[in-house]
Amino acid sequence: MRTLERPFPGTDTALNILAACLLLISFAMLSRRRTQRLVTLLAWQGMVLFVSTLLVAHSSGRVEMYYSAALTLLLKVIVLPLILHYLINRLGAQWDTETLVNIPAVMLAGLVLVIFAFGLAQPVSVLATTITRHTLGIALAVILLSFLMMITRRKAITQVIGFLAMENGLFFAATSTTYGMPMIIELGIALDVLVGVFILGIFFFQIREQFDSLDLHHLEALKED
Repeated sequence: MRTLERPFPGTDTALNILAACLLLISFAMLSRRRTQRLVTLLAWQGMVLFVSTLLVAHSSGRVEMYYSAALTLLLKVIVLPLILHYLINRLGAQWDTETLVNIPAVMLAGLVLVIFAFGLAQPVSVLATTITRHTLGIALAVILLSFLMMITRRKAITQVIGFLAMENGLFFAATSTTYGMPMIIELGIALDVLVGVFILGIFFFQIREQFDSLDLHHLEALKED
């Protein structure tokens, strides 16, 4: 098994580039209004995670990381985007124009969150020994940006996309700090996410049938009733 202290030449640079791409995709998701494009960006996030996991597996010599990369490709790049595209087409929710805050203000808040994430991750990054330790700040930034997208959108299906993007950030954070989680835990999380998307899809159809809309304020009205 290869030692973790001597990664392949160029691995650090490649991982930093992929981390930067992940962060740029998160900012692009904040600025997009069309829901289908959000799903496409989510699939690109999954592709970046797939490639980065492959690089970490190749550099660390951990066989289980290859299985994790394959699971990422299957679930995050293929299965979940296909399910979301199907739900969007069936629900007629291709557009999500009603944001709670205007886009420039959201982008400015996103920059503040990125600075906060890097400051928060710096003490941990100094103590970390993995080759991806410098990307921990970006992983936290992706999580915070995904949360920001969730709280600034009105459509229910956009909340699901933000949740999945947040899960991508958590996965990248796990890879950055501990070379991933045990395979049994990853399989459990993957199954939970997949089942959760199916259940939420059924829930969306019920909301659409009841209110002819997917706006979140209908849920508040239902709670009041």
